[in-house]
Amino acid sequence: MKLTFDKRSALTACTSSMVLLSAMLASQTVSAHGYLEVPPSRALACQKGLNTNCGAEQHEPQSVGETFKGFPAGVGGAPMQGPVDGKIASGGTARFSALDAQSATRWNLTEIRDRNIDFQWRYTAPHLTAKHEYFITRDGWNPNVSLKRVSFDSTPFCTIDGGNQSPVSGTKHNCTLPSDKSGHHVILSVWSVGNTVNAFYSVADVNILAEPDLPGGWASVGSIAPSTTLLVGDKVKARAFTANDETPDYSVEIGIDNAEEGIPQNWAFKLAEKINQTHTLVRAGIRDESGNVAPVKGTNRLYAQKESGVVRYEVQLDMKEDAAATMSVASQQAEYVLDKGRVKVEFSMISNRPMNVEATLFDQSNKPVGTTSAQVASGSTGLSIDVRSNPGAHTLTLIGTTLDGRTTRQDTQTTQLTGEGAGSEYDFVFPEGLSDYTAGTKVLQPKTDEVFECKPFPESGYCKQYSPTATGFEPGVGEHSHMAWDKL
Repeated sequence: MKLTFDKRSALTACTSSMVLLSAMLASQTVSAHGYLEVPPSRALACQKGLNTNCGAEQHEPQSVGETFKGFPAGVGGAPMQGPVDGKIASGGTARFSALDAQSATRWNLTEIRDRNIDFQWRYTAPHLTAKHEYFITRDGWNPNVSLKRVSFDSTPFCTIDGGNQSPVSGTKHNCTLPSDKSGHHVILSVWSVGNTVNAFYSVADVNILAEPDLPGGWASVGSIAPSTTLLVGDKVKARAFTANDETPDYSVEIGIDNAEEGIPQNWAFKLAEKINQTHTLVRAGIRDESGNVAPVKGTNRLYAQKESGVVRYEVQLDMKEDAAATMSVASQQAEYVLDKGRVKVEFSMISNRPMNVEATLFDQSNKPVGTTSAQVASGSTGLSIDVRSNPGAHTLTLIGTTLDGRTTRQDTQTTQLTGEGAGSEYDFVFPEGLSDYTAGTKVLQPKTDEVFECKPFPESGYCKQYSPTATGFEPGVGEHSHMAWDKL
């Protein structure tokens, strides 16, 4: 076919060629090249299962977002000026269009707690790089409207010169988020290739929790949150850290001298007050409208001047054992009668503190044949254990830990089980102890009340092949149970 052009048709032909080129590139299957890894891009979050109903991109996040470079030039995204408005997340590729859905709740948000952030890309087919740019949505943007140029600040808050070199996966781009940005935002990272007309666009959905920059050179470095009641003799320490290590110069400790100070909001106030009395470059409390910081009986924020070198604080509780705490089995039967190997062992316990307790009944071979756990209040509490065992002497072990974790108490009592036994002995109740299954291991299948023995090697390898989603080798009920187990 012969095509003839004259001067009058030149402009029309040029425009048609650009449109054709654009259409051809949009219709081509893009090859895998790279994606934003930290924080995870919207597509990578799909692959990780953090996002759902994603479409094809969950299998190939590295393929998302390739189109012309030049963003944000052009109204609506003309050819050679970046992705079209409304298709910024997908890069205009139809099979990735699910990424263009946009609402306040559609995508998982990565929490950002530090404005100094290290962006990190993963490159699967590196290209020579002109630059990386990072854009962020405007203040007041509407998260329920599809992403357009007007959704973003027109200039990047961070630009990294690529030097026209081939990039290396894992290289960190140290950037600082704008001080006025907080809450739900979308970060658009643009990798502009140095030797082609294309760029790769990768969006990340974030929730910025970092506090804004404060006047007077102060930076937020943590908080003192009242968490648990302390006892006389306990200590609380605010541990200060620089970028490299803990610095004792700015760490502060208090002791609890009386019961009143042990109340959570009171010791938080005392620690904040001690910090302010000790240091001038670190302050603890709540800021008022004038920027003054004063301690409160509650949660206190921690602030530091840059010259202190402090970048964060950790609050450490040094709690002594509660020597007065008690717990024991209060009453149980001297004998429990088995019915076809089963019995409900009921007993009562008593404690003078609220506790998390766990009770286990062991048979003569010290094998657990039943257990239960509960959180109990102080006083007397009735508990029961569903047991499957055989007649003989048994041991009831009761372990309780106070709710603050500072004190553990234990009591052990013996009892007899009589009556009709369960029959075959077993080592585990399936799927307990799964990683320990070897040739000869006997397990009780609670679904059928039967005991199965793991076959000899090499079939014994199948005995561990179980997960909630892969049940083929589950003893007695799995489709391939016969390959791994013998019924006793």
